[in-house]
Parts: sequence; structure tokens; C-alpha cells
Amino acid sequence: MKYHQKGNDLVLIIDEVFDHQDLETFFHHFHFSKKAIHLLHQNKGYKINNEYQQKAILHKGDILTLHAYDPDDGTYEPNFEPIDIAYEDELLLIVNKPAYLPVYPSDLSNHESLAHRVAGYYISQGYDLPVRYIHRLDDETSGLVVFVKSTLFLPLFDYLLSIKEIKRSYLAFVEGRFKDHKTHKIETYLARDRHHAKRMRVANKGQKAITYYQCLENYESYALVKCVLESGRRHQIRVHMAHIGHPLIGDPLYNPHPSQIKRQALHACSIEMIHPLTNERLLVSCDLPADLQSLKASRHS
Repeated sequence: MKYHQKGNDLVLIIDEVFDHQDLETFFHHFHFSKKAIHLLHQNKGYKINNEYQQKAILHKGDILTLHAYDPDDGTYEPNFEPIDIAYEDELLLIVNKPAYLPVYPSDLSNHESLAHRVAGYYISQGYDLPVRYIHRLDDETSGLVVFVKSTLFLPLFDYLLSIKEIKRSYLAFVEGRFKDHKTHKIETYLARDRHHAKRMRVANKGQKAITYYQCLENYESYALVKCVLESGRRHQIRVHMAHIGHPLIGDPLYNPHPSQIKRQALHACSIEMIHPLTNERLLVSCDLPADLQSLKASRHS
């Protein structure tokens, strides 16, 4: 389906998939919330071929304009520090987050977060859009974070995450070497560590967590592994790799050994999904940052 942004509106050209479908079917197909649908009707927040129609049957070629009403407008004070955009279209913004920058602030008076920088970017581009991310990264973890420009589609992306239709891959440098380069699975339950407020631990019960990992390169005393999450639990990769005896290099919580880098060696390197509007495969990736490149540049065997 073709679409474009017009101010705070999303304009879609109805394709053959929704030809002769009613409007409510369209709303439910994209997982619009009940509240959002109610507001669209109440505020006449949509138009079909420039006219509001309470009940309508869509036809191929119709122009559907949607206005996203967001009572919690997602406003962050703009920070005009530059952002590293890995991908952008009228619905999605995928940003390569630097290490040490939080995705959102724990203290609202602190304007130094990725969300604040995205707010600044939107303003600089003339966008009147709320800042909405669909997942998070630890402050020290670098890599890709997905923002959705239309709040109407946020429940859809939450759903796609829940059914594993958004594949997130990570690169990590871990202690020790591996015997093979096959893909292995770690499946455990994770819970908070009762003895350490900031830590998570493998437990007999809690939240189920599944990580797939593969050794890409062995170095003299450590390795580069690729990790793919089937679930997105707090500190999941860090806990899982420590659990199998390969803690992340530089991880202050799960690895007591000193390291040449000052943060956990973890980078969210790729996002893969089927774009919900175009139905095209979307693969977005980004390179390792300089501090992790220095580990990769070491002699390997």
C-alpha cells in the first residue's frame, strides 16, 4: 500500500487487499486500539477521498487520510544534538543509538536522551509528531531503536513484537572461546535478583526468555557472537551469556573481570521485519561503533 505523511496525518492509497472491505475491518487489521477508533469517529479524524463518512466501504484507489489524536502527546523537550538515522520513511524512524545515551530519561528534568534528540530532529524537519519508541536498549548498549511516527500504529508494532515478527539481532564480545560456529539456543526463566536491585538472574520461575547465539569469530581469549532474541527481557543477553560461562566483556553487573572497554560490549546491529504497509521485507543494519571495532581489530584465530 502506498502512503505518505502530510503534517500530522497519514495518507494511504487503498490497494486490492482492502478493496470492498469496510473501514472497521481496516482499523482492526492494523490493530488500532478501541480508544483510537472511538476518537477517530468522535473527532471526524479520518477522511475518504477528502470526505468524512461514518460507515464506508473502501475501494481500490481510495485516499484514506488518518489523523492520530494522542491525549498523551509524547512531548519531550527538544535536544538538537544530531542523530544517526539508519532508516526513515513516513511511518518509521530507526536510529543508531550511541552508547551511554538512554532511550528515555529516568528524570524528566534531564533532556539528554535519545527521545529528546528525536524530538529535536522532528522539529528541525517541520514534523508535528509525538515521539514514540517500540522497544528499549540499556543505556550502555549501542545500536538500533525503532520509533513509530503515527500513534495509531503503535499497538500493531507491539503485536508484531509479541509474535516475533520483528527480528532483533545483536553483536556481543564475550569471554572465552567456542568449539563451533553453530547456532545454539538458551531457554530459561529470568527474575530479579533479590540481593542486587539492578541485576537479573536465571530462576526456576519468572519470565520465560529465549536467546539464540552463534559464534562468529574466536579471538585469543574471547569471541564475537551474534545473538537473536525471541523474547525481550531485561538484561536478557547479558544474563544468558553469563549463565553459560561467557559473560560480556566490560559488563559491570555480570562480569567482575577488568576490561579494555568501559561498558558491556553489546550492540543492536540489525532490525528485520515485513513492513506492515508496503508488505516489503525491511532489513536495517548498522556497523559496530569505534570502541567495539577496536576489539574486532585484535588478532584472531
